[in-house]
Amino acid sequence: MSKGSSLMRSVALRGPTQPSPIKDLDGVLDSNLSVGEEIKELRRASDVTLAQLGEATGLSKGYLSQIERGISSPSIKSLHLISRALGVNISWFFNPGRDKENPIGRYVVRKAQRRSLKFESGITDELLSPNLSRQIELLRCTFAPHSHSGLESYEHKGEEAGYIVSGSLTLWLDNERISLEEGDSFAFESSIPHRYANETDHEALIIWVITPPSY
Repeated sequence: MSKGSSLMRSVALRGPTQPSPIKDLDGVLDSNLSVGEEIKELRRASDVTLAQLGEATGLSKGYLSQIERGISSPSIKSLHLISRALGVNISWFFNPGRDKENPIGRYVVRKAQRRSLKFESGITDELLSPNLSRQIELLRCTFAPHSHSGLESYEHKGEEAGYIVSGSLTLWLDNERISLEEGDSFAFESSIPHRYANETDHEALIIWVITPPSY
């Protein structure tokens, strides 16, 4: 996987994210949330090295390493650069369920504490797994009417599976068009070129599983 595709996987699949500002970013940075650890997990899941992230952000490899290890606290400007390079909103790194004083957050995601990304394409991803450090990633994906992942297929390492909770989804696997309805499920190797879309006038809800995490 090339450096460019690794750094822009979310953009390649779903388009740019919608802004999700944090009102008191300085206060959040002073909290017990493991921001550096969240950055490291997302970077590794995205198959991006420290050197590649440094090149994309203009930040030194040493400084990024210190942030990930909790030795240095990132500046607001640095966080914006890192989040933009990894294709997420800055709020992604502040997981309220992962407070150092709340060890159960390593295993459980409360409904009100789900991290989510809303994309301009009309797709919303909610992370149901507590983090990206394990070998599986669980997502709740909501597709607005006529939303899609783009006109170009994409491929990466791993496997994917999903279940159509409601609505319909069209899945293209190596240019083969597959129509999926409520109650249908699917699984495929992610190395197969793929893309997907909700071609209807109704919202679709899909539970999506990816292994290993490759957000």
